[in-house]
Amino acid sequence: MLGVRSAAAARAAVRRLRSSANHLCGSSSSSWAIASHHSRFNDPIRHANAVSYFSTKNNVRYFRFSSVEFYSTCSASNSSTPPDAAASSCGSSVENCEGDAEAAPYAATRTAAMDDAHYAIELALDSVVKIFTVASSPSYFLPWQNKSQRESMGSGFIISGRRILTNAHVVADHTFVLVRKHGSPNKYKAEVQAVGHECDLAILVVGNEEFWEGTNCLQLGDIPFLQEAVAVVGYPQGGDNISVTKGVVSRVEPTQYVHGATQLLAIQIDAAINPGNSGGPAIMGDKVAGVAFQNLSNAENIGYIIPVPVIKHFIEGVEETGVYVGFCSMGLSCQPTENAQLREDFQMPPGLTGVLVSRINPTSDSYRFLKKDDIILSFDGVPIANDGSVPFRNRERITFDHLVSMKRPNDTAQVKVFRDGKEHEFTITLRPLQPLVPVHQFDKLPSYFIFAGLVFIPLTQPYLHEYGEDWYNTSPRRLCERALREMPQKAGQQLVILSQVLMDDINTGYERLADLQVTKVNGREVDNLKHLRQLVENSSNSVRFDLDDEKVIVLNYNSAKMATSRILKRHRIPSAMSNDLMDEEGSSNIELACAK
Repeated sequence: MLGVRSAAAARAAVRRLRSSANHLCGSSSSSWAIASHHSRFNDPIRHANAVSYFSTKNNVRYFRFSSVEFYSTCSASNSSTPPDAAASSCGSSVENCEGDAEAAPYAATRTAAMDDAHYAIELALDSVVKIFTVASSPSYFLPWQNKSQRESMGSGFIISGRRILTNAHVVADHTFVLVRKHGSPNKYKAEVQAVGHECDLAILVVGNEEFWEGTNCLQLGDIPFLQEAVAVVGYPQGGDNISVTKGVVSRVEPTQYVHGATQLLAIQIDAAINPGNSGGPAIMGDKVAGVAFQNLSNAENIGYIIPVPVIKHFIEGVEETGVYVGFCSMGLSCQPTENAQLREDFQMPPGLTGVLVSRINPTSDSYRFLKKDDIILSFDGVPIANDGSVPFRNRERITFDHLVSMKRPNDTAQVKVFRDGKEHEFTITLRPLQPLVPVHQFDKLPSYFIFAGLVFIPLTQPYLHEYGEDWYNTSPRRLCERALREMPQKAGQQLVILSQVLMDDINTGYERLADLQVTKVNGREVDNLKHLRQLVENSSNSVRFDLDDEKVIVLNYNSAKMATSRILKRHRIPSAMSNDLMDEEGSSNIELACAK
């Protein structure tokens, strides 16, 4: 069975436990008690301060482990007493907190060894796998082709339902995925069932029955408390075999997920998480406390794991709908109200706390109810402090965005606001929101449309990333600012740009017009790239494009169609547009013209 240690290991654990107790006995008779946590939430403060700790009260000392209560009586024993002699003079018994006396010996030995990294190894041997990925990312400068393929490695672990959980960035833009069990020389083909790039999680499945022989699944646990020990298991760079890194929890709070560029709950630990560790479990006791996914650059031994609430949100969404459902947002930009003069200006009475609404996404349901300069007082009955935080646990606080992100799509929330000196309460429907400029775009080719050598694309942050690591400073400043700050005004809206001009006689004089937003086609505002294509194809004699900086492009429609064909052939471009722009019939007027 998963997690059952050998008899020798169990006896060794008991010997270590008894030896520790004997060396702690004083010269006079005393009673020792190793008592239970009962529940972490019954005594969270003491639990947070140490995984195990001692106390003295009425000549009775306590040594705490989770879920098990040990009692040992030592007579006339001291630190100089040999361990074996001391053990013979100490009568010990074990009491299970749940009253199961028969299971107590095994539970005691298992819990006594729980802090040992070897126990994490035993749990992981039949569960943690090494993942080999071949991936090919698209070129956003040349959106009709991919870049050279690359190989990478990561970790994953088996969960219920014959599934493998790993990081999304381990399999992003994958073309082929293999997995290998610990101790096996064989690799098995895996398929990606679901990917959540915002939460950096993915589920893999393996169809080969041979792979599942001798495997066990790991169970998800709870969010660990501060200073609780965890063991990160995986296959980091520097070797081929499984590796275990031990550390303690140092912080629990919403953190920027690098891969998905989203703010979700994360756990900071002082164990090293290196390339290759990604996707491996962080084990606490006999359950998974999180999934390793990133580290802090320019810092040593600071890593981050994805906590169980985020993992469950992802998995349950996939189980219910068959696809990744995303994380909800209220679509708000808020400002803290910590300044007393600011609160006074908005007529907030003493004792009232909340955050100031500065911007509202027009595509969100919040736009129907909330107004700029509203003060959000509470979310689902949970009061919001002036700094935007809400109570979490054990006197910890986190931003109220965490409460929003844990809602399921189309769930409702009761939002209380302070407006014009009065309190109001609204029921707001929550759902995932798409930004005007996508922050990532994995596992699919970019959209594009070519007309007379003019290459039109929707602006995305990956396009700006093509300008290099310092893209914020090297990419076109105007496009960068719009990508980071502007909100969509309606659903489906895109910011369409002319990215480049493929030179030809038809477009001579326009070759320097690049990285400019297309605002209008034939006098009509452009909603998105598909709308631009429709406006172009509905033209009769000429086509006019209005761009940034009051620039204008005018082309003869029929001449431009014929020119498109030879330009595509010259540049070896297979199609004038990406597949997502095709009509239901599978072609367009321009596509048909190019085929002639």
